[in-house]
Amino acid sequence: MLSFKRLLWWILAGSAGGLNRARILRLLKNYPSNYNQIAKTLGLDYKTVRHHMDVLSQNKLVNSQGEGYGKVFFISPDLEDNWTIFEEIWVEIGKKNKTGEPMEEIK
Repeated sequence: MLSFKRLLWWILAGSAGGLNRARILRLLKNYPSNYNQIAKTLGLDYKTVRHHMDVLSQNKLVNSQGEGYGKVFFISPDLEDNWTIFEEIWVEIGKKNKTGEPMEEIK
């Protein structure tokens, strides 16, 4: 799915905030979470998380269930089906961090 790969490259590597969006997606793959949980786990500002989640939602990379404070986010079925593409991009953007090493797993 070439267009999906292009979308991921643009969202994660080709735009400001891509690294944090990738970190959010990695978290959600294993731990569906609400805004507050994402912010706390990743050490990000709540408003920053809201912004990134809006971008991810608009591009159909995440889905949600519930409303208000209890709204929980999950990675989308399309992203789940293309997770190997995400992992390839993750390795590449990890090379761009300050240490030059791929980013660590979220535990």
